[in-house]
Amino acid sequence: MEKPDHVKQTTPRLAALLVISVLLNFPWEVAQMPLYVEEGSWFEFALHCIIPSLGDGLIVMLIFGVGWAVRGRSDWTDQPGWAAYVLMLMTGFSVAVIVEWVGFYGLNRWSYTASMPLLPGLGIGVVPVLQMLILPPVIFRITGWWFARRNGA
Repeated sequence: MEKPDHVKQTTPRLAALLVISVLLNFPWEVAQMPLYVEEGSWFEFALHCIIPSLGDGLIVMLIFGVGWAVRGRSDWTDQPGWAAYVLMLMTGFSVAVIVEWVGFYGLNRWSYTASMPLLPGLGIGVVPVLQMLILPPVIFRITGWWFARRNGA
């Protein structure tokens, strides 16, 4: 029995999702650099942003995986309705809060400058949390557009 198109395209979809995600998250990481305390040159810090951008790509893939499990389709992001957007936002917010809290408080991996706005009650940066609320829907939209164009739809 032939697999549905959305199943056959899962591996290329995941690869495209990761590439697009890293490419869009990198400028965000560089733009928020002044909100973090760092030593070294701006160029060194910008190069360092590659690693968090890869981590952001994995977070976007996690959001995708949660949606796939809940929605039951690997193409759930191509034409998301309000429920899919709510799922993206809830998952993105939850993962971002956990990552930021563990990185900031649990592992002391980074610290903020006085310019970083903080989430009340949590004391973690607003900007990295917004990143996982704003960019995943954009990334999913671009990936869906690219697949539709690639497939002649």
